Amino acid sequence: MTTGNRTVRPVRRVKKQETRTSRYGRNGAYGEYYVDGNTAKVIDVRRAIEEDPNPQLSRAAKINRAHAKSMNPAFMFFFALALVVSFLILVSYLRLQAENHAIMEQISSLESTLYAKQTANNEEYDRIVSSVDLNHVKEVAMNELGMRYASEGQIVEVEAKGDDYVRQYQEMP
Repeated sequence: MTTGNRTVRPVRRVKKQETRTSRYGRNGAYGEYYVDGNTAKVIDVRRAIEEDPNPQLSRAAKINRAHAKSMNPAFMFFFALALVVSFLILVSYLRLQAENHAIMEQISSLESTLYAKQTANNEEYDRIVSSVDLNHVKEVAMNELGMRYASEGQIVEVEAKGDDYVRQYQEMP
């Protein structure tokens, strides 16, 4: 058919898997024809009004929708099992969160106890150190106990090889 500057050609119907390609226009315009040319399309308003706005579904589409709507027992069992597993995972997660919170509170409590004991220990150490008079200790050691400072020949230096202390197994020369 030819109308004005454009040519309308009938196209044979093809299966859904196949596609027609046209060098000049869209494939399958209006479902039956494609347009060859460069003029504006003329829309048939009467035909558009007469066409059914809700096209009938194919048999395969109806079957697919029916399958999608139906829930067989195997699917329901699988869905229920997935729901139970999800619920158990959620409960175990919440239990672990509660245990974690309790442990964090216990750690915080122990840290505060440790800090209090360290503070008390430091205060007691300072009290003991300040109560000792080192001059009095020196006088008692020298006058009452007969202790003296070491002379030059009495001091022996020993090399320590990696240890913090030296073990003495025999008399030193």
